[in-house]
Amino acid sequence: MGDTAPSPDAQIDHAAALTYWNTISPNVSGMLGGYPQISRIDLQGSANFLAKLRRQFSDTPAVLRRGADCGAGIGRVTAGFLCKVCEVVDLVEPVEKFANETTKAKMSGKGKVGDMYVTGLEDWKPRTATYDLVWNQWCLGHLTDQQLVEYLKRCKDALSQSGWIVVKENMSTDTGGEDIFDEVDSSVTRTDTKFQELYQQAGLKIIKTELQTGFPKDLYPVRFYALRPNNP
Repeated sequence: MGDTAPSPDAQIDHAAALTYWNTISPNVSGMLGGYPQISRIDLQGSANFLAKLRRQFSDTPAVLRRGADCGAGIGRVTAGFLCKVCEVVDLVEPVEKFANETTKAKMSGKGKVGDMYVTGLEDWKPRTATYDLVWNQWCLGHLTDQQLVEYLKRCKDALSQSGWIVVKENMSTDTGGEDIFDEVDSSVTRTDTKFQELYQQAGLKIIKTELQTGFPKDLYPVRFYALRPNNP
């Protein structure tokens, strides 16, 4: 019998991922894989999703006091969206040259940048009961399944009483229903089923989910998940 092939997430190499991202230009095109034209559609989709989420839940504060932009890159999502809905946004980004660019980003809302954490999500330890919104977009594929579960548990503990974790990630299109490992940036694109399993392991429940619309057909489907603690 031959050796069993390693699971897609077992092939993730954080050092290789950092090496790759350090070759990428610190601009919108670099952040979006050569598709800068989707930025406006992406930001509007995120704003629409959050607006629907806020209408759905009566315990939403009038103003989100503090948010976190995880895998923030050059601050594109903070500058174009999160600063409109949060008073303060903390940024988490492992690539130092991208983090340095966030100081140049022009905010389109009244919110301001708070703390900057130049670290990988696998090592970030947020303060408890701090965030009304923890936003994760196009970054969780760099964590192994176990790292993602542990990371989500820390994010869960970091939520305010009425806070949310939002995940916005590519969905695997593998015909066999498997996750897909990308050797170029050492990341995994997960299936919806896998995400749901990992949320459950982290003690989180999905309170809203939908697909992003308006992206080119040659890109992966992108799904939003809004999560809250699955309290007994």
